[in-house]
Amino acid sequence: MHAGNAEMESVKARIVAFLPRLRRFCMVLSRSEDRGDDLMQATVERALTRIDQWQPGTSLESWMFRIAQNIHIDEARASARRGTSIDIDEAVSIAGDDGRAIVEGRSDLERAKMAMATLPDDQRALMALVVLDGRTYKEAAEILDIPIGTVMSRIARARQSIDRALYGERQDNG
Repeated sequence: MHAGNAEMESVKARIVAFLPRLRRFCMVLSRSEDRGDDLMQATVERALTRIDQWQPGTSLESWMFRIAQNIHIDEARASARRGTSIDIDEAVSIAGDDGRAIVEGRSDLERAKMAMATLPDDQRALMALVVLDGRTYKEAAEILDIPIGTVMSRIARARQSIDRALYGERQDNG
């Protein structure tokens, strides 16, 4: 029992150390800091209550990324059934913004963040894993349980979309 407690404490310490990366992934998936924090909390809660389903010797972080992805998909499906809602603070912010001033004043980083937020969920999740978290294509494929070729094509499409958002359509003149 003491060995089990020591192992559990070790797992909890690994989860705590992983939280900043998990939070970034959740925020990218959910497109919102608040919803990202909610997703992260739900992910950690599910991981802790189902820790017996994690296989020691496999990546705890990959397992938790997959939990976050699954919760996000479940929430997106539930939201689609309920219909779209918007936070009142977001609505006030949108209504009070001068679009031209905002677009002209944005840095490339802000535009890249916005472009990433417009990507489909599957592309955004992969960009979060590969570009932000530094995972290999193989690791991302294993985390999301998809073929590596799918990872490669989705990343390529995501990068093209972000490039178009940042620089517009380019003409190749040889």
